[in-house]
Amino acid sequence: MTTTGPTGSQRQTWTSNRGFILAAIGSAVGLGNIWRFPGVAYDSGGGAFLVPYLIALVTAGLPILFLDYAIGQRFRGSAPLALRRLWRKAEVIGWFQTMLLFIISVYYAAVIAWALSYFYFSFGNKWGNDTASFFVNDYLKASEPGISSELVAGVAWPLALVWVLIIIVLAAGIAGGVEKVNVVGIPLLVLGFGALVIRAVTLPGATDGLNALFTPDWSELTNLNVWIAAYSQIFFSMSIAFGIMIAYASFQRRRANMTSSGLVVGFANSSFEILAGIGVFSALGFLAHQEGVAVGELEGLTGPILSFVTFPAVISEMPGSTVFGALFFGSLVIAGFTSLVSLVVGVSVAVQEKFGLSQRVAAVVVGVVSAALSFGLFATTTGLFTLDTVDMFANNIGVVSSAIAMCIAVVWLAREGRVLRLHLNAISTFKLGSWWLPLIGVFAPTFLLVMMIQKIIDVIENGYEDYPNWYIYTFGWGTLGFALAGAIIGTATRWKGRDQADFEAWPSVEFLEGERR
Repeated sequence: MTTTGPTGSQRQTWTSNRGFILAAIGSAVGLGNIWRFPGVAYDSGGGAFLVPYLIALVTAGLPILFLDYAIGQRFRGSAPLALRRLWRKAEVIGWFQTMLLFIISVYYAAVIAWALSYFYFSFGNKWGNDTASFFVNDYLKASEPGISSELVAGVAWPLALVWVLIIIVLAAGIAGGVEKVNVVGIPLLVLGFGALVIRAVTLPGATDGLNALFTPDWSELTNLNVWIAAYSQIFFSMSIAFGIMIAYASFQRRRANMTSSGLVVGFANSSFEILAGIGVFSALGFLAHQEGVAVGELEGLTGPILSFVTFPAVISEMPGSTVFGALFFGSLVIAGFTSLVSLVVGVSVAVQEKFGLSQRVAAVVVGVVSAALSFGLFATTTGLFTLDTVDMFANNIGVVSSAIAMCIAVVWLAREGRVLRLHLNAISTFKLGSWWLPLIGVFAPTFLLVMMIQKIIDVIENGYEDYPNWYIYTFGWGTLGFALAGAIIGTATRWKGRDQADFEAWPSVEFLEGERR
């Protein structure tokens, strides 16, 4: 399905608002919802953490999501093109976001490959009794942090499958590929993970796990780090401010109801995180019960260690472990794949628009280049350490800095915040009041800046995970340098097949209001 743009150009669209919402939920609900939120909540005051978490959702998550939607839906392009149309000098921010999407996608695919492998391993609990040794030594064959060209076959084969499927989905288009994957995948994810949660809460010791997660420690509300953790979780879990939602919104129809869709996506994402917390900590309570220890004495309550070390140990102890394992790792695969699709869409559409390529050619080019980097960096014996380092720097510094830059550029430099608010109000039933601009122009960037500075100081003073300094400079700061260099080159490259009129002809807010009436 296509629509005609203001310059007569044709653009694909979602077949329905439901398709867009499911795709946006598929992007937001990813691996971090399952393995990050429960551990962060547990470490940040338990039930009390829900207070700053919900405040962060309302004051930063949803407002910046609306900003992404407004930019993409109004200016009809990927992050570089839409931001270029908004303000010429903002194109470099769009390319920085696109480079971050590219970087994140190449290692995210590797984690999905792990989940695919473990889906297979769950049939017969092939990880054995020492799940930590199996994951690090037997499966990943991890060596010391460094640079290796030795491929790990157990990772390489499922990784190849992941990239083949990604290329097929993108080549099929927005409606024929991306939308269909999410229309099928998201209901399956909810059903599968919901069944897993129901089983988990009936296990012996599940109540202990839930008490550990939700018992509030109200004193933690005075801890700045808890508030930073809440904003960090909302920010990273909603796929905002790094190009994904701009690209997805650009495929919406001209008069689609954007703010109401955003509310559905935001609260659906948070609801799934809470559901994940219930399932994960019920299972951890069961494991603690089996081992005769407190939940807090268990190791690996967050991140990949939770999913690939702690949870296999839980599954091995359960009656009907094969079904439980298949549900858990199947859910990881679906949640990860729908998020990966959105990451690669953001890159592919940007390349397609910049160089005047066809949809299928762009999908193949981006897919092949991304797959090559995935294999070279993350399917080797040092892939685990490289992934960990790149992920920390790309997310905690790269994505946060792109959000700060975008908010400042839109509100203070281009002075387009008011127009974007009027644009959303002209087409949506939930109206944004005057409160929206201070949130995206002052409050959110200020808090994100504090969060980023704190992380930078911590890395400079303490390093990261005891990795060698040369390794941190190469794969940490080097990742940010690579993204910045790509942004500069992308901005300097001439747009193929576009003239100045294609950057200027956009309907007025009054026109949209008239059409709505």
